[in-house]
Amino acid sequence: MDIKQRMQEVLRAEAEAINAINVSQDFVAAVEVMQQCTGKILTTGIGKAGHIAKKFAATLCSTATPADFIHPAEAAHGDLGLVGANDVMIAFSTSGKSREVIEILEMSRQLGVTTIIGVTSHPDSELREHSDLVLDMGVITEPCPLGLTPSASMAVMLAISDAIALALLEQKGVTREDYGLRHHGGYLGKAARSG
Repeated sequence: MDIKQRMQEVLRAEAEAINAINVSQDFVAAVEVMQQCTGKILTTGIGKAGHIAKKFAATLCSTATPADFIHPAEAAHGDLGLVGANDVMIAFSTSGKSREVIEILEMSRQLGVTTIIGVTSHPDSELREHSDLVLDMGVITEPCPLGLTPSASMAVMLAISDAIALALLEQKGVTREDYGLRHHGGYLGKAARSG
């Protein structure tokens, strides 16, 4: 297969995986829970899913919802101190079986996290058992010729997190001015202030 054809197949597979997401009532409830949260919004995940979780926290912050990412491994060495009562935890894990992610959820619950939202794909995911709401990624076939590199699954995860962040922004009535205040530098800040 030539390079161009391979790249087109990867893009098609990722687009199809995103289009197959079933936006269930749990997706709606996740936005409502985040909007009503009186504590903090915390995100977590490990590996590639951790990078998506970190980006999600950054997107939330820039759209007027304070959030922070907690690395599951660092949580075991003191970063769990960020977790408190009335917080909402959003955990990203395609398999939902990563030991570090399951441990941070168990410990966070003991520290008073009110709601855990799981973003996962596998039907037998242990993450589902620890989650109050499950944002199901659906069954995903990775386009990697080895069937291993998480690309379509990460595209789905990213799309879900963006959909939540932008729906939440709208529900909260965030204005261009609100957005601009959080982007005082760079192109986005200038565009927000001039619009």
